Amino acid sequence: MAMPSINRGDLPPDAQPAAEGLVDVAVLDDDADFLSYIEDILRDEGQYAIRTFNSPDALFSEAELRRPDIVLLDMKMGEVRGDAVLEQLLARFPGLCVIVVTGYPSLEDMRATFKLKVFDYVAKPFSLAQIRQVLAHAVETFGLGRALQNRLRDKLGHRIRLLRAERDWSLKDLAQAARLSVSQISSIERGANLPSMESLLAIAKAFDRKPSDILASIEF
Repeated sequence: MAMPSINRGDLPPDAQPAAEGLVDVAVLDDDADFLSYIEDILRDEGQYAIRTFNSPDALFSEAELRRPDIVLLDMKMGEVRGDAVLEQLLARFPGLCVIVVTGYPSLEDMRATFKLKVFDYVAKPFSLAQIRQVLAHAVETFGLGRALQNRLRDKLGHRIRLLRAERDWSLKDLAQAARLSVSQISSIERGANLPSMESLLAIAKAFDRKPSDILASIEF
């Protein structure tokens, strides 16, 4: 799909990270009034770092520099097909939380977009209470807006738990394979503690994987 061209000079030379504890929300819509409105209401919430874009190219360019936590995606943008943008977003950033926003809702649209693994679907016009609820659900589901170390603990623990489940291992099985205690493995999987470098090496070896592969798979 051909994307609209943008003025590269309008983009910052190096995107700065969002302030720790804030949820990074990117909004893509071709309606300037809507972008101004959503930026104002979400910034007033004090929980979100907002970036607005009027073309897919602009969004993709900045997302490569700093991946957003949530994308609010308009599905009707003139000649640009929202479903094609959605496919590219999920292909480039697997596991990204995408919330579809549109002024032309239909049951058929909802079914099609949910098949592409969007998180939720919001119809315009929506109330402040509605967008708050949808975003709060996304924040809770994805564990967003927390200290980076806490998020790393949760993501790494979840990944190790999934790897153990794939082998149908108990905690004791993994502990024996990694030569660690059951309590160590349990605390790591629950996100209570980060594994030490030695523990991570031992766990990776138990799964016949490289530590770098495990870290890369959590997309942190």
